[in-house]
This record gives sequence, structure tokens and C-alpha cells, in this order.
Amino acid sequence: MRTGIVARKVGITSIFNDDGTRIPATLLSVNDCEVTNIRSLDKNGYEALQIGIENKKNNKINKPQKNSFSKLKSTPKKHLKEFRITKDNMLEIGTKINVDHFTKGQFVDVTSVSKGKGFAGSMKRHNFGGGRASHGVSVSHRAHGSTGNCQDPGRVFKGKKMAGHMGSKKVTIQNLKIVDVDIKNSLIIIMGSVPGAKKSVVYICDSVKKSK
Repeated sequence: MRTGIVARKVGITSIFNDDGTRIPATLLSVNDCEVTNIRSLDKNGYEALQIGIENKKNNKINKPQKNSFSKLKSTPKKHLKEFRITKDNMLEIGTKINVDHFTKGQFVDVTSVSKGKGFAGSMKRHNFGGGRASHGVSVSHRAHGSTGNCQDPGRVFKGKKMAGHMGSKKVTIQNLKIVDVDIKNSLIIIMGSVPGAKKSVVYICDSVKKSK
């Protein structure tokens, strides 16, 4: 198990094969990605690497973070993320990780925070069918209907699908295929959609379910 990387979502585009087939793809940019800290089995009880992206000015970080980075002799970063690894994949602090960490045709798991949709009804949020459009139905066309039982248990169960805040949650999409790796422009091109809005921070790691 090796480390993943932290990237930013640039946007979506289309790529065409030699036979003219259109492939929807997402562009992910990797900027100043390097190892900022190490978690060892002896000291921390587990093995992991802390990865950071985008250099941060010294006057933009607080004093505890400044001391931490100066002790480690690593550059302060805007975004940090830990990835669990095995001992044989350990890297030194300050090691740069580029887009060639992944290869064309490889499958990866991508994690990010989905777009926030605000307060949404049950039809939009949970894909409910809604009520009838006529035959005596009034003001209940998009309502979610009954939510609980009668006297027993006399309450609404936790986790009931109802209207509420939609989106803005951590989402992981597995088994996404890498269409291409652009080393010159530091871009990873992934087939299909990736959670999150433009410029959102994205975590990419080797697929758990697909063979390496």
C-alpha cells in the first residue's frame, strides 16, 4: 500500500479516441505536492505519510504550525492529508511527488467534498417519485408522504429519508480509470466525473478493489 496525492479539480472536458468515440474526463492539477511529515509504528502506532500541496507564506500560518514545519525542515503547505502506507513504501520528508506517481490506464479512488445544494426537497434529494398530479391531490405533488407509524412506536425513525441539507459531504468514487497523465502541465486526466466543485481539493489513491 503506497501513498496517494493531493490535487485540485480544474474542470471537465472531452477526449476523443482514434475511432471518434467521446470520453468525458476530469482534469486534476498537482502543484508543489511533497511529503511534509512521517508517522512511524514506533512513535505513532501506525505508518503513514503526511502529504501537502501549495506552498504557504510564513506570515500566513500560526505559531504552532510554524514551529512544527521548522522542526521538520519542510515547507509550510496550505492543504495537508495523511495516507496510510506499508513500511516498504516509506518516503523521506521533502520528497516531491509528481503526476507520474500514477500511470495511464491505472484505476484510482478519488475523494472530495461534493457540491453543496442547500436545503432540498425529498424528490431532488432522494429521487422520490412524488404524489399524483390530479384526482383530488392538492398541495402534495412533491411531498414525501407519511414518515412514521401510529401509536407504536409513535415516532420517526433516525435516518428517515426526508427533506434537508443536500450535498457538501465527503464522497469517494472508486475504480476511476486514468485516461492520461500530462507531465508537462502537471495534470491527471480521469475518465468520468469527480466529486466537488472547480478548484476544490481532491485526494487520489490507488484503487482498493482493482488489482494494481
